[in-house]
Amino acid sequence: MLGLRDYLRQLGYAVNAKRVRRLVRLMGQEPVYPKPRLSVPAGGITRYPYLLRERVLSAPNEVWSTDITYVPMAKGFLYLVGVLDWHSRFVLSWELSNTLDVGFCLQALHGALQQQPAPFIFNSDQGSQFTSQPFEQALLAAGCQISRDGRGRATDNAFIERLWRSVKWECVYLNPATDGQHLYEQLQAYFTYYNHHRPHQALKGQTPAQFFAQTPPLTKCGAFTLPPFC
Repeated sequence: MLGLRDYLRQLGYAVNAKRVRRLVRLMGQEPVYPKPRLSVPAGGITRYPYLLRERVLSAPNEVWSTDITYVPMAKGFLYLVGVLDWHSRFVLSWELSNTLDVGFCLQALHGALQQQPAPFIFNSDQGSQFTSQPFEQALLAAGCQISRDGRGRATDNAFIERLWRSVKWECVYLNPATDGQHLYEQLQAYFTYYNHHRPHQALKGQTPAQFFAQTPPLTKCGAFTLPPFC
């Protein structure tokens, strides 16, 4: 902002920083800040291959995936993690947090496993939350095969990336939340709408809930136990 003020002074316009900010707002412009890096791997991680390339999905609970995105509010932002069933696009669970620790990711995983049997494959990116020992142990204890996106390949987790785009453009950006409680209530209403009322072209006009219900889900026996610190 100071650079723009100095540039205008060179052109003969005497303005202060406050006036420049007001004019920028009137023009509908806003500064773009660098986004947080959410996919930084932990050190010493176990390497797992990406198992979903060219895989044809046949039923719910065959593949789940997870991801973290940041959600802006009127002031500040929070982190959102979700667990998505790939076959039906049904959002099984989600959690908000103001930190990037593994705890809220484990809570989301726990929430999904309370609703449905463990999937055959669980996919994530290489973020430190998902490559951490507690998260990996939880997946293995549930009997899941672990799949991970290639480094820098967001398209490997395309379904949940599309979910985040829908969440932001259809909910978050239309009415920025005033605080964390407001954001939680907005997202709670949106995910109910998304799962039960919003038709998807990829699902032949059905909602995720309808598409999930029409095919018997694959089942896998598995146990899940939260680590003591959660």
